[in-house]
Amino acid sequence: MGMLWDEVPAHPRTAEGGLPMSASSTVRQVDIPTSGKTNERPGTRAVAKHVGFSAYKARVVLDLIRGKDIATADEVLRFSERDAAIVIRKVLASAVANAAHNDDQIPEDLFVSACFADEGKTLRRMRPRARGRASRIRKRTCHITVIVSRMPEGELERRRAAEANRPGSRAARRAGQVAADERRRRVRRSRQEALEAEEHDHDHDHEGHDHDHDHDGHDHEHDHPVTESEAAVDDAIGTQAEPVATETEAEVEVEAEAEVAEAAPVAEDEAPVADAAAEPEDED
Repeated sequence: MGMLWDEVPAHPRTAEGGLPMSASSTVRQVDIPTSGKTNERPGTRAVAKHVGFSAYKARVVLDLIRGKDIATADEVLRFSERDAAIVIRKVLASAVANAAHNDDQIPEDLFVSACFADEGKTLRRMRPRARGRASRIRKRTCHITVIVSRMPEGELERRRAAEANRPGSRAARRAGQVAADERRRRVRRSRQEALEAEEHDHDHDHEGHDHDHDHDGHDHEHDHPVTESEAAVDDAIGTQAEPVATETEAEVEVEAEAEVAEAAPVAEDEAPVADAAAEPEDED
C-alpha cells in the first residue's frame, strides 16, 4: 500500500514542483491568531467565492504560501503545476492591491498572514448507468480567502539588512552607487581645494615680490610671454635705432680719418731730420 499524499515528507527548503525556497522567506516574530472567527482576523483580505474546484485542492496550494512574504508567495504560485494556483494567485494580487489602495500599505512590506478555503455550494448532477440507473455527480465549489498584513519592524529591519548584504541585489547596487558618488565628490572637493591653495600661494608670491621694480639694487629679469602690443613697440624702437647706429659709425670713421690726417705731417717733418743726421756719417 502506497503512502498517502499527506504522509509524503517534504524538504523544508523546497516548494511544490522542486522549487528551492530561501530560508528567510517565512516571516518570523509574528503572532498570528489561528483561532476564533475567520472574519475577525486582522489584515487586508480578498475573497473569491464559488470557485469551481474543491476546498481540498485549494488547501494544498494555500499551505505553500501561508506565512510567506508577497514576493515569495507570488513566485511559488507562478511556478506551481496545480490549476488552483492560478486562481489563488489572482486572489493574492487582489489582496495586495486592496492593502495598497485602501490601507496605504507598501506591497513589499506585506506577507500572507492567513489563507484558507471554505466549502461552497455543491452542484449535483446525474450520470446514466446500466439497467436504467443513474449515479450522482458532485460538482464541488469553495470560497478562497487570502489575508495580508504588514511585517513587524524587527523582521523588516532584518530583511533589509540581509538584502543589503546580498551581492548583486538592488540594495547592494544602490549602496555601491551611493558610495561611488560620495567618493567622486570627495575627489572633486580635494582637487578643488588643491587648486585654490595653489592659486593662493601664487597670489602671495606676487604680493611679496614686485617683478616690475628693483628692490635692494637687484634687477629681477624674468621671461614673460610677449604680447602683440609689446611686439609692435619693440619693432618700432628697432626701426628707429638703426639710423642712430649708422650715424654713430659715420662719426667714428670721420674722427679716425682726422687723426690720420694730423699724424701725416708730423711724419713728413721727421723724415728730413733723419736724412740730415745720416749725411755726416757719409762724410766721415
